[in-house]
Amino acid sequence: MKISQLYTYPIKSLRGAALVSSEVTPHGFPYDRRFMVLKVLNDGASPTFQNMTITYFPEMVLFSQELRLSEDGRSPGVVVVTHLAPDSKTQTRITIPLTPDTAPLEIIDVVLHSSPTKAHIMQRDYNEWFSSRFGYAVVLVYLGPHLRPVLGNLSPNAAKLKKDTGDSWLSKFTEHLPFLGNLQADSLDGITFADVAPYLIVTEKSLEDVSSRLPEGEDMDITKFRPNIVLKGSENAYEEDFWGGLRISSTAHTQNKDNPVFLELTQNCARCASLNWDYATGKAAPGESGSVLKKLMKDRRVDKGAKYSPIFGRYGFLQSPLRERNITVGDTVEVFKINAARTTFDWPGLGN
Repeated sequence: MKISQLYTYPIKSLRGAALVSSEVTPHGFPYDRRFMVLKVLNDGASPTFQNMTITYFPEMVLFSQELRLSEDGRSPGVVVVTHLAPDSKTQTRITIPLTPDTAPLEIIDVVLHSSPTKAHIMQRDYNEWFSSRFGYAVVLVYLGPHLRPVLGNLSPNAAKLKKDTGDSWLSKFTEHLPFLGNLQADSLDGITFADVAPYLIVTEKSLEDVSSRLPEGEDMDITKFRPNIVLKGSENAYEEDFWGGLRISSTAHTQNKDNPVFLELTQNCARCASLNWDYATGKAAPGESGSVLKKLMKDRRVDKGAKYSPIFGRYGFLQSPLRERNITVGDTVEVFKINAARTTFDWPGLGN
């Protein structure tokens, strides 16, 4: 198999930015989901906020992102966000630093999928730009050095944690969530504003099956599955359900020739209504394109831990993350571990 596409999402739930090559870190691609938009529910003396995700705010698909790094390709750069208003031929843009100065920024608590962290509210100019485009008050928050704890059985270290803490490992783990919300960027088991894992892997072969369920002439857009890594060359649709690990070898990067990248695939990705959104209008798509989720419900509810949701793709974690590694479109990918049975998703508040 080969890597055919790579994507990163600097601001969570906006459209992805395509990559040709990227460093891999324990927390995902650099700059992936380090920002998130929050809806302001109460802007009084003690404001309250709501996490904005593509599942519940389809209008977020009207914002595209372009990553612009410095000439060396690794130093901090900017993300250019473009608003693609469906009722206007005019596109408006804003440029946001990928690593803003957090010294003057207010810090707030953010809890995403029961996993807490700290985040910095960005300056007024950014918040006002997004608010004017959404049509209601929002703020843009930046994760900075903070991370979120990986809950349930998503982490490759989950089995060890359960063994160390006994049968009540989950309750003991969640008792310490306020403390874990202060995870810093050197914590190997922390994640950004990605839902539950640093990497999401999908295959073109499985995408072909989804497209086959649509009327002739219509193809499913793979970016609606919001992957980080897209693979081509697998033999069968959904064979990745059973994959436990991937080895990625590259001739483009000297450091990868004798030291391939290993990704441990721990759980399935349960899908939501965002598969039905029309990226041109920011609303549910008309016709059968607006019922993709329902179509997959018929035979893709194959995870006992998420029995009400269809499965597409696998979540992954980087193994042996202490050395610098890069992956590139065109790299060779091999499955080094196949599970005897499908894994069962377990994350507090998600799934069943």
